[in-house]
Amino acid sequence: MSIATIILAVLALLMAGLAYRQDPARPLAGTVAGLKMLWGMLPLLLAAFFVAGMLAVALPPALVHRWLASSSGLLDVVIGSVAGALIPGGPYVSFPIFAAIHDAGAGLAATVSLVTGWAVWNVGLLSFELAIVGPRFTLIRMVTTLLLPPVAGLLAHALFG
Repeated sequence: MSIATIILAVLALLMAGLAYRQDPARPLAGTVAGLKMLWGMLPLLLAAFFVAGMLAVALPPALVHRWLASSSGLLDVVIGSVAGALIPGGPYVSFPIFAAIHDAGAGLAATVSLVTGWAVWNVGLLSFELAIVGPRFTLIRMVTTLLLPPVAGLLAHALFG
């Protein structure tokens, strides 16, 4: 069992205790709400883990090593940054894909750039951002964050690589 699982289980128990103090019926209502969310997300989660599993066996290790291994220099963080920006979906979809790419041999710098590129440059969210906050804000945000994914990858390599 991972630390994250333990932390989430403890948080769930604490929240159930707080809900019970308010009304003894609330923990059951919370459990039902959580199960409804799981049921709605299950097809997406299964597809994401299927894609991640297929990536793990379909990505040629030589290709991953060539483009995303630590030995590829600055190119790996640039490719990781751009690839991250192009990966669609939220964390339930994206993180299994990131894990599969990392397990296939991507270096630390490339993987950090990949995750940061997804979080900062996510192309799939641009249409929402443009529509809601406008093109000027979107352009300013994109320009000011342009270097973040590659710098994050390079820092990760320098500090922990």
